[in-house]
Amino acid sequence: MAVYKDIETGFHLGDPDIKPFNLSKNIELEDVQKALKPMILSASGWRKVFTADGDEESLSPEISPEDKVLSSAMAKVFSDFVKKETKKANPEIILSQDSRHTGTAIADVMLRVFISEGIKVQYLFISAAPETFCYTKLSPQADGFAYISASHNPIGHNGVKFGLSTGGVIDGSQAKELIADFKSVLSTAESITNLVSLANSTNSGDILSVLNNINNNRLMAKKAYTTFTNEIIAGSTDTTEQSKFLSLLKTKIEKNGFGIVAEFNGSARTLSIDSDYLNSLGVKVKRVNDNPREITHRIVPEGRSLNLCKEILEDMYKKDPVFALGYVPDNDGDRGNVVFFNTELGEAQIIEAQTVFAISVLSELASIHYNNPNPGKVAVCVNGPTSMRIDEMSKYFNAETFRAEVGEANVVNLAVKKRNEGYTVRILGEGSNGGNITHPAAVRDPLNTISAIMKLLMLTSENGKPGLFELWCQKSNQMYKYRDKFTLADVIKTIPEYITTSAYEDRAILTIKSESHGILKRNYEKVFLEEWEKKKSELFTKYNIASWVEINTEGLNEVEGMGPETRTGQETGGLKIILKNSVGENSAYLWMRGSGTEPVFRVMVDSKSHDKSKEEFLLDWHTKMINIADSM
Repeated sequence: MAVYKDIETGFHLGDPDIKPFNLSKNIELEDVQKALKPMILSASGWRKVFTADGDEESLSPEISPEDKVLSSAMAKVFSDFVKKETKKANPEIILSQDSRHTGTAIADVMLRVFISEGIKVQYLFISAAPETFCYTKLSPQADGFAYISASHNPIGHNGVKFGLSTGGVIDGSQAKELIADFKSVLSTAESITNLVSLANSTNSGDILSVLNNINNNRLMAKKAYTTFTNEIIAGSTDTTEQSKFLSLLKTKIEKNGFGIVAEFNGSARTLSIDSDYLNSLGVKVKRVNDNPREITHRIVPEGRSLNLCKEILEDMYKKDPVFALGYVPDNDGDRGNVVFFNTELGEAQIIEAQTVFAISVLSELASIHYNNPNPGKVAVCVNGPTSMRIDEMSKYFNAETFRAEVGEANVVNLAVKKRNEGYTVRILGEGSNGGNITHPAAVRDPLNTISAIMKLLMLTSENGKPGLFELWCQKSNQMYKYRDKFTLADVIKTIPEYITTSAYEDRAILTIKSESHGILKRNYEKVFLEEWEKKKSELFTKYNIASWVEINTEGLNEVEGMGPETRTGQETGGLKIILKNSVGENSAYLWMRGSGTEPVFRVMVDSKSHDKSKEEFLLDWHTKMINIADSM
């Protein structure tokens, strides 16, 4: 058996001569349906446990024959979809994966089906999601991408994200179409036989030709990603303006010194441009767990997952005090959260996800005004559970905040809509997970988050021109908090005080018996009306909460009001109760939505206060009302 290896990593790519399916063993429709049942299918991605042993923490690279059928079906339906969308008989797609062990087996099957279907394939093997997406956007011949990943889910999970040449994941309506086709192609014994045949019939020479081009494809993707990142950070498509801006940023960094700990946790970002790009700006980078699949802790970059980065940042600061930040990405590298060294306390601290997003918004809105004092109509687009602090901060820059349903594609498409209405939408994203999307990107990217923070800290006031932080302090009437030698701790102190439930703490996740989200929401509304009458006096006395309004978010739309008429279809969007104070200002919100990528129901409270007990009280009340509604 000839084993083909990736040049950069040395990892096995498989053997083109060995067919994925053993035809001496029948694959039963019933078994395929059983394998399909736990798969989460949504616009945000398709995912399930793919390891053959069924252990979600398994490092096994093996997948079952039934899951190979699912892989074949994913490639088949996307092939048909891209052909229909492009009206091309032989469109071209970019195929890549994060650093999960099962990705290679899934990619082997998908690659074979793509080739059998007449699809031209550029295979990148392991590549960070933002790198793949941007390469698809910038590559003239690319018509779409298939990215094999389960994002922040445990290592034994896997799945896929699909996108077209826009460089973003497909939208909700397109996802529904693909999901319907996927289920249909897995619904009969005849179609299972066809899927097996598609994967087994590919010429090994065609496969080898694709594998031999991986290294060259990845180099081109990195070059495109670097070019794209220059445009994003500089905020200009003009290369002269980019060069001028990046030169200024580099001069400031070299003058003041800046160091970053990149704790990659064996993710796809280990092979991306991060270190080279940051070094090119004069940043010192300490790489940790920087080999792909060198995964040493849980993948989701929240809470305890940032402890190692925090410890290393403290050690690096002792050796060299220019080290100020650290970041940890998830496995596909499209999000990452941040730690910073707090010089006032003499220790590193984890920055909560909503605060990371708020800092990024502050930086990018200030950048707009730094470059153009009269920018016209400006907006920020976010998801439903993003903290209301963004609304408050945006107003100081005369910017509006618009909300979409949870899901990256929803927020991206809302931003497109607002740009078409004449708004400048420089920054958007899902504050609930800390991931910011900086235009013209259509995906979250921790490199853009780090860059936003660097700009905020480095582009300081000079020659009478206020820097980014001074601009913010001026506009938010907080000049008394400004000082020339400011730190990130000083910046955080100026952000409106809110306490928001983290999306990944145990309190934020409920197990629900109700199979219908619509029925659960209707029951919740009944319970809330009763509970409001019981608690309104206590809420007013304790927290000055005097009134409320309900908002339902679906796709790109927010609808104010209560009842089924404010929702459509399966009613799976977000439901929010905004609680207002005695003068009608927003004081807090209660939020709920069933996850589209995990079998859980998420809840959250956003409270305008420094009082943690207020958030705890409201979340406890909210949770109890949901549980009562679930039992009705």
